[in-house]
Amino acid sequence: MPSSKNYLLSITIIGILFFIFGYVTWLNGTLIPFLKLACELKSDGQALLVTFAFYIAYFFLSIPSSFILNRTGYKRGMSIGLWVMAAGAFLFIPAAQSRSFELFLTGLFIQATGMALLQTACNPYISVIGPIESASQRISIMGICNKAAGALSPIVLSAIVLKGANEIEAKLKVTTDIVSRNELLQELSGRVINPYFSMGLVLFLFGVIVWLSPLPEIETPTSHDDKPGVIEKKSVFQFPHLLLGVLCIFLYVGAEVMAGDVIGTYGKALGMSLDQTKNFTSYTLISMVIGYVIGVSTIPRFLKQDTALKLSAIVGILFSTLAFITNGYTSILFIALLGLANSLMWPAIFPMAIEGLGKFTKIGSALLIMGIAGGAILPQVYGLVVKVFPSQTAFFICTVPCYLYILYFAIKGHNVGKKPIAQTA
Repeated sequence: MPSSKNYLLSITIIGILFFIFGYVTWLNGTLIPFLKLACELKSDGQALLVTFAFYIAYFFLSIPSSFILNRTGYKRGMSIGLWVMAAGAFLFIPAAQSRSFELFLTGLFIQATGMALLQTACNPYISVIGPIESASQRISIMGICNKAAGALSPIVLSAIVLKGANEIEAKLKVTTDIVSRNELLQELSGRVINPYFSMGLVLFLFGVIVWLSPLPEIETPTSHDDKPGVIEKKSVFQFPHLLLGVLCIFLYVGAEVMAGDVIGTYGKALGMSLDQTKNFTSYTLISMVIGYVIGVSTIPRFLKQDTALKLSAIVGILFSTLAFITNGYTSILFIALLGLANSLMWPAIFPMAIEGLGKFTKIGSALLIMGIAGGAILPQVYGLVVKVFPSQTAFFICTVPCYLYILYFAIKGHNVGKKPIAQTA
């Protein structure tokens, strides 16, 4: 374990990185309605490709990220991840100038590629830098940084790019002159240039700072299999609790993205205007911050990680059901409150899933980060289901099974296969 001075430095740097994760990730909730308007997309399903392009990058890049980290170490890997994210942000400039939805999606994919590397480094780093029993508490602190940024970013971006959104929508409906229409759309699209140029610059500079910092490397803890009398495992796939944890992360992130990024589309389906729905993502993130504060205060002093996960899953089922049986702003309120249920899930699932992996910690972390692809898949499933069922029914169908599986993982799944196997004579 690092010295107290290096420990504080590590916590500070990783906290800033989690702030960056949150700020960049939760911009998607604003980009969905913005790009639907600026790029003249025909359906919500097209607009939800924003979440698909972003989160699917984790599926393809997480395992390569573990190999990169094995060569570069944690610190340099973090810097490289920041520089890749900066490149994705800078790509928004030509995307805005050409109003190319495909180029916007490419920029989002590149940003998420950098984040896959960062998350593959940061999550195990914060988990094993101290005692595993308090890992959930440390991740909850990181979660406060992450979700506070996430609550702030949609408000900031929507104030810039969605200012007067209803007025613009109205003008586009009545403007038939092609030149005038293109000028209006070009002005709207150009609103993202300054925010994303500034973001790219900050990401690049912080990557330099991390590269030059004295951030210490860490050693992964020994696994149960490194102990005498225990058969050594040869593959990361011999840890069943990890594989169950990957699926748990997949479903959790899918449910989290539904509550955070899809909430605006859900509100519009209930008849609310874009000016009303543009900050709904922030409401979900604010409830997540409250949940993380509760986690820091209670885990592990009053609640064990698995108990916190059980309670969170039960609350998720309850609030999803209440969103289904209520209407209007009351339904929106319960979706926003899902942030409270989701807040303690990642801090609990991740350390429970990587416990005892030893030398397989980096590749195990990469597999868990791959699970973030759930944020790409579940909104697409919702987009298909909502064509058949009303939005409230579709939301219920897509989220409740996720929380039921998370409850299983909390009760039993996280312990499957953890018992050491004694050597036979």
